[in-house]
Amino acid sequence: MMSELVRLGVDVILPVGPEASLRAAKNATTTVPIVVVAIDYDPIARGYVRGLARPGGNTTGLFLRQPELTAKRIELLKEVNPKLRRVVVFWDSFSGDQLKEADAAARAAGLQLQRFEFRDPPYSFDAPMRAAAQQQAGGLLGLASPIFFRQRAQLAEVAIKNRLPAIVPFREAAEDGVLMAYGASLPDMMRRAAEYIDRIFKGAQPADLPMEQPTKFELVINLKTAKAIGLTVPQSILLRADQVIQ
Repeated sequence: MMSELVRLGVDVILPVGPEASLRAAKNATTTVPIVVVAIDYDPIARGYVRGLARPGGNTTGLFLRQPELTAKRIELLKEVNPKLRRVVVFWDSFSGDQLKEADAAARAAGLQLQRFEFRDPPYSFDAPMRAAAQQQAGGLLGLASPIFFRQRAQLAEVAIKNRLPAIVPFREAAEDGVLMAYGASLPDMMRRAAEYIDRIFKGAQPADLPMEQPTKFELVINLKTAKAIGLTVPQSILLRADQVIQ
């Protein structure tokens, strides 16, 4: 599909989301400008660009290092449930590189981490969620994955049914019923990508446009979900939230 876009003469390619989209774009062209929005991987560490300040080649854009936010998400889970001892983490092939940080953050917080790996989408959350509840997990950590994002409403529904407080990277999931979300704003990242594209249309070269990372992160709490699972969210957390869904 990327090769077809190049043959059609597009002026810019915008790969959003998983690494496969950027890999395909890089394989298709070395000349058409690429503005990437990398949600769950680091294009510098993976060798797609040379560095932050001068990416080089035909690629620039934005990326979000999800592992760096994992410790904060676990901290928030522990704040809403001070008796938390065991956390279940859902992961898949897109989010495997986030597991190491999740393990380290859980150990640092004195928590046990119980892993459930998902394969072959669409995923079924019912059995793993029941198992987590039966094993007395006190919270769910959802890692960044395009499949989890796509199935966020199902994830929320099953977490509520099993009365399990959950935190995920994207506010859209909290809007769909997950208890909490902490991470960067995807719409903000897309708006910034549009500004990059505008600069390229006005003559800028991707190699000269520094890669950017979000600097603002938002906390969204769904109080309807808290009520449904019988959880009282501390006022100290509510006061820090960027949005509280009533």
